[in-house]
Amino acid sequence: MEPVVVQKVQEAINQRANQDVYIHLETTNGAYASHNDETFFSSGAYIRNALVRYELGKITGDGPYRVGLKIELGWVYAEGITHFEIDEQNRLLMAGHDFKGKLAVALEISNTPFE
Repeated sequence: MEPVVVQKVQEAINQRANQDVYIHLETTNGAYASHNDETFFSSGAYIRNALVRYELGKITGDGPYRVGLKIELGWVYAEGITHFEIDEQNRLLMAGHDFKGKLAVALEISNTPFE
């Protein structure tokens, strides 16, 4: 993955608009670390292969970035995006890494289901 280049990410988001796509979205603040510090509150969210169609997608901010996808009845968004890539399967993969380099958020968009 490479650091976000807003224009490249926006173009990739635009190319996938108005068609059925599969979304992978996850967040974590260290759910697996809570056993090391019982005062640490861990949380996370995970959804894989949600079939959506977004009419508008936008990347905003000065970094870390926020990516929002406007769907028929609301929004899907991820905040804290720092890196991206378009892989060999033409999937748009976006991730946010914390200051230690650990994954904090991921938002991925694909024309085919994720395995």
